[in-house]
Amino acid sequence: MKVAILGGGPSGAFAAERLASAGVETVVLDEKLAWEKPCGGGLTWKAYSQYPFLQNGDSPKKVVTETVLGAPDCKPVTLALDRPILIYSRKDLNGLLLRRAEKAGAQVEKTRVLQMDRTDAGWNIRTKSGAFTADYCLVATGARNPLRDFGTELLPSDTMTALGYYVPGDRPRIDIQFLPGLEGYIWVFPRCGHLSVGICGGGSTAAELRVRLERYMKEQELPLEGATFYGHVLPSLETSSWERNRVSGDGWAAIGDAAGLVDPITGEGLYYAMRSADLATQALLQEAPAHAGVAYRKALRHDFMHDLEFASSLAHRVYHGSFLGGSITSRMVQFTRLSPRFRGLMQDLFAGTQPYIGLKQRLFQGLTGSLAEIAFNLSRNKLRQTP
Repeated sequence: MKVAILGGGPSGAFAAERLASAGVETVVLDEKLAWEKPCGGGLTWKAYSQYPFLQNGDSPKKVVTETVLGAPDCKPVTLALDRPILIYSRKDLNGLLLRRAEKAGAQVEKTRVLQMDRTDAGWNIRTKSGAFTADYCLVATGARNPLRDFGTELLPSDTMTALGYYVPGDRPRIDIQFLPGLEGYIWVFPRCGHLSVGICGGGSTAAELRVRLERYMKEQELPLEGATFYGHVLPSLETSSWERNRVSGDGWAAIGDAAGLVDPITGEGLYYAMRSADLATQALLQEAPAHAGVAYRKALRHDFMHDLEFASSLAHRVYHGSFLGGSITSRMVQFTRLSPRFRGLMQDLFAGTQPYIGLKQRLFQGLTGSLAEIAFNLSRNKLRQTP
């Protein structure tokens, strides 16, 4: 069997390594190969605990054990992370995954895919540099998928914009800032050699997001001079879109962003890119090609896609809802400061171990205890301030 992987980003490169390691003839076709993106490049404990080479290798990365959360009308709070976040430059991470694919025996071709056609024998793939044939195709072309008949069909309402700057500098922590009226957030991620400073959000134009980001950077004295600007589109599927999400078909499967597999609340996609690649290759190795797509869809839903669908129903409420007279994002920051129980929940969210399904139940189960902790800490702080 010969498999063509259309796209050499994290999902495509990881799928290539998995297949080539199992002895499958594999070719990766990508116009850019390793390249930079504005997204932070953070990998949670959930990712590197499943794929330990992400933590153990000598590729450049930051190990971050602290994040500062900010929101409107409240003081920022520092959250120590008991399970660190690993932050790669996207170019470094992509390069690492491509090298592993090549070492496993995958063929990597730098070329642009123009068209793919189904035949009785498999696929004819036309590229800028020539033609390829394959028995099966994995579509890993990202959110801006030029192959419109393969992969998820994104409506304008199913996307969010991510844009940002690479700023000279260094810092030991991650900064997350929520803004009023924004279904998203600003981030500052420390990378090796620079900071990734960006904003992501749905329902706002790129121009509006850029204005808000540059205002924040000015307030935080983050220099624009010498900073490189980047922009990107991320999938952020609405609840109604998950049911019709096109992740596989006759002789093909889509992985990563090309399958819409991004967290609708946080915009995080690296774990889902790698995990979907893993599940797709498992299905292809264990099933006949004619049945691999069905097995892959079942595996996705069982593993994480149902949780992402549920998250899409929460996203608007998280960013625009209110609780106890304040915005949910502000209450989240305040509760993190005042309640050890709530800090434990936030630890699990940052580690990726708390599913969205079950989050509401955990919140309500711990609400009485959290409110008691908050009331106690508020009273103690008030007493300390009394002359």
